[in-house]
Amino acid sequence: MQFSIGVEYALHCLLYMVDIPAGKSVGIKDLATYQGVSETYLSKVYTKLRKSGIVKSIPGVNGGYALARNPESITFWDIVEAVEGTSPLFQCAEIRQNELLLDKNNLPDTHTKCPCLIKVVMLEAEEQMRQYLRNKTLQWLYEQLSNKIPEEDRKATIEWFNSIKQKQV
Repeated sequence: MQFSIGVEYALHCLLYMVDIPAGKSVGIKDLATYQGVSETYLSKVYTKLRKSGIVKSIPGVNGGYALARNPESITFWDIVEAVEGTSPLFQCAEIRQNELLLDKNNLPDTHTKCPCLIKVVMLEAEEQMRQYLRNKTLQWLYEQLSNKIPEEDRKATIEWFNSIKQKQV
């Protein structure tokens, strides 16, 4: 199992967006340039985030994206699900019913009526991961990093984005 790079792109870019003042937005081109990622791919990620209600599109010449919800209400799992979709990570193919020595016409209930134990374990593990990621929010990440990133670096980031906006006006 592996999440796409889109999850990482989304988390990094959304993290910056916590500092954007209300009523302001940031463009995909600016986010992609700042993070050093593909603008085309990031645009596809942001389309998914918008459809999931995590960001909102701000129209206009200086438009872009802004958070659609408070950072404390956006969980890591919300972001994963927006980017990766809602399908379970484990897909049971019921191969237990293909066993060579079984009479396919007279399979016992243990092979047809009860859930596959492998599937049960895998789905329980997925639920634990999902629950863990639901307990980590964008606000939590922001606060954790605020304690680690020097204040002058955070200010420099905000100033960089502000200078880009001023050049576009």
